[in-house]
Amino acid sequence: MPYNIYLYDTDQDGIGSGSLSSAYLQQQLQAAAGQDVELHISSAGGSAFDAIAIYDLLKKYPGRITTYIDALAASAASIVAMGGQTIIMSKYALLMIHKPMAGSGGNADELLKDVQMLNTVQTRLAQIYMDKTKLDEATINSLINAVTWMTADQALALGFIDQIEDYQTQATNSAIIRKCTGTAPAVYQRCISKILVNNHKSPRNAMNMQNTDLIEKTSSVLDKMMNFFKKVMNKQTMTDKGPLHHTGDLEPDTEVYQDEDLTSPAVDDVYTTADGQQLTTKSGKVKKLTPCPADPDTEADDEELPASKLKSKTKPHDVQNQIAALKAKVHAQNALLTEARSALETAEARLKQSRYDVKNEIRSTYTPEGSKRSNKATGETQPFFAPQSALAKNAVKQAVKNA
Repeated sequence: MPYNIYLYDTDQDGIGSGSLSSAYLQQQLQAAAGQDVELHISSAGGSAFDAIAIYDLLKKYPGRITTYIDALAASAASIVAMGGQTIIMSKYALLMIHKPMAGSGGNADELLKDVQMLNTVQTRLAQIYMDKTKLDEATINSLINAVTWMTADQALALGFIDQIEDYQTQATNSAIIRKCTGTAPAVYQRCISKILVNNHKSPRNAMNMQNTDLIEKTSSVLDKMMNFFKKVMNKQTMTDKGPLHHTGDLEPDTEVYQDEDLTSPAVDDVYTTADGQQLTTKSGKVKKLTPCPADPDTEADDEELPASKLKSKTKPHDVQNQIAALKAKVHAQNALLTEARSALETAEARLKQSRYDVKNEIRSTYTPEGSKRSNKATGETQPFFAPQSALAKNAVKQAVKNA
């Protein structure tokens, strides 16, 4: 339990006198003996020098100190409030800072000394505010000179406090329902109370404003939407080592993946595309994309030997590139055949359905809670052989054009 100290103004006492003096606070801190302290403040101010002394006592205390501005921390009391490691202000309280004042009189020389003393005191008070808020000197002095009154929200925004204490209870659907049904017949009130009690026992199904179940469902829908858009934007390039998936045009620094969901980055390697380009990947990105280079050694040999002596104009490196390009084309054809086979199997299964099966399909994913209806279908299936990838779509267009 923290040790509580209250610095509340009385009819006679303010900061610097009675139970609000630095001597009284020192006794209280000694009695606290190092345990955590909660210092509650409600004061219109008082002695600036005593406030600085209290501030120093709070800062030197070995335990943790939390200062609470319960109603008002004005003038010197605002300096006391700054002494806590954490400053908490009631949402209804006020904080006020202003220039220090002196009530002495005398001749011009004595008044001039008072002015110099007050300016010096203001620099010390401003430094305390600056250390807490991290605001610059010009801003703090402008607030002091203007006699600034701050609400809890304003004090928090400027950095004078760390937290606002709000006593309002959290509004829940259960409380709203009870309030609206207070005049309902007893039989209805019993039913409603039973529902609310059952929901209260189950935290997951509790009727409150933060419905975790709804949040999970929303997150699931968002994930599905993101996956859908990924597949729409997904492009596929066939290589001699299988397909590479990417978004946008294939160029240096493009991210490439092994799967349609774009989750597994491509393995670092050199790939040959169906059109004969060489693709170098590193860390899941295209590092270099170049046409298949010719073999320099073979070109040098061709220059030294006359054409009549050559048995073949085909270079070994070109043959390797042609083989890699053929492999890429085979991969593309196999992918297209696999997609067509899947579409045919789906169509065949649909044709085998009886009229009774078709009539009993539920073309909706929604099932009312507690309903005994079946959920055999999840909606319209894809039409017969609807190509999904860009490669398949282009192949179908080319086939139709040739036909």
